[in-house]
Amino acid sequence: MQTPLDQQPRASLGFFPTPLVELSRLSRYLGGPRILMKRDDQTGLALGGNKTRKLEYLVGAALAAGCDTLITGGAAQSNHCRQTAAAAAASGLACHLVLGGEAPETPDGNLLLDQLLGAVIHWSGELRKGERIPEIAEQLRAAGRKPYIVPYGGSNAVGALGYVNAAAELQQQLDKQNLQIDRMLFASSSGGTHAGLIVGTYQYELRCEVAGISIDKDEAGDGPYPEHLCQLANATADLLGIDQRFDSSAITLQDQFTGAGYGVVGELEREAIKLLATQEGILVDPVYTGRAMGALLQLIEQGVYTKDETLLFWHTGGAPALFPYAASLINPGR
Repeated sequence: MQTPLDQQPRASLGFFPTPLVELSRLSRYLGGPRILMKRDDQTGLALGGNKTRKLEYLVGAALAAGCDTLITGGAAQSNHCRQTAAAAAASGLACHLVLGGEAPETPDGNLLLDQLLGAVIHWSGELRKGERIPEIAEQLRAAGRKPYIVPYGGSNAVGALGYVNAAAELQQQLDKQNLQIDRMLFASSSGGTHAGLIVGTYQYELRCEVAGISIDKDEAGDGPYPEHLCQLANATADLLGIDQRFDSSAITLQDQFTGAGYGVVGELEREAIKLLATQEGILVDPVYTGRAMGALLQLIEQGVYTKDETLLFWHTGGAPALFPYAASLINPGR
């Protein structure tokens, strides 16, 4: 029998289920707690990442509407934009990316991949959240194209369906391995992953705390970020016909780790990247997963998360961004 989630248009873009692994060496190094990792860096679309789950539903909606072009925006090293470009290529769609900053002399990291994947890039200076998308979409329509606007971070109710589905996937893996988690943690920025997991943990009865680590001091939405998350979670629930209303009590947000701002690497990120690499051979990125992992390590050190708990960390990808940040990671004083 099909569920409301099964009835949503969906393109097949990733490799699922992603692995659920235990970070036993890291846990021993820390002296506890038990730490599991959901490897959404292994979704398979152009080096993977969490946006693949969102894009399966967003591209499904675009194809169902007869669109021929995807348009989205982000920072110059946006993981979301890289995966959107790959999703477009894999689906036979054109792709236009509206990126903050100016064109560099030599592209690297995600930007290099954007170009290899065939995306048309529009530079927008200080505007890194797709503010010029409506203008460019209108130009595309005037040229006879039918664009589908993918929101910043893929984070609307359609995109959040990817993480409702991810919660179902996780629940099956935990049951199969006879595991119970106390908290799940992840980088929270544009809100779609966070909202989807709020709805998904409710729907699939994952009895754990859903804790986002704020990455950006200027998160998505016009109002306060927790309010934005509630609105997005409720819109996602409405799309699935779920009666539950989510309010501020559903939001757990650690917002004290944003450092000097979005994309600014500090000791928190450097130490987390190095520790996870040397203890587990796993790479996290400087902007999202490195900051979220650094926050997790500090919360353990501070005793906020106790040694007898079982934590799950969602690895949401981003490794291509390591390369443009090489100087900040290896020679921070230079």
